Amino acid sequence: MRIRLKRVYEEAADEAGYRALVDRIWPRGVAKDKAKLDAWLKELAPSNELRRWFGHDRERWAEFSAAYRAELDETDGQLLEALREHARNEGLTLLFAARDTEHNNAVVLADYLEGDDE
Repeated sequence: MRIRLKRVYEEAADEAGYRALVDRIWPRGVAKDKAKLDAWLKELAPSNELRRWFGHDRERWAEFSAAYRAELDETDGQLLEALREHARNEGLTLLFAARDTEHNNAVVLADYLEGDDE
């Protein structure tokens, strides 16, 4: 399974495979036609309540991660399986806008898709 994580502001690479933005809110300063997305999967992003509560506060990371995984457990399984298929076949790039590349929802989603239940 090939899952890459990348900020949506970075240039798209040839080896990117299927590119999916996994943020609920469209990133500032990114033109939709320039983003080179295959999908905007806002339904896989954390709920507005969870996103606001987390606020990219690293001290809340463990609790955020657990709460987001619980939300993903209630998500459309077919959509998650489709992403796993992309990861197995052409590769999957999960795009996010957060500045923190280690503590964001795409990191949790990638682990979840790979079956890493910590």
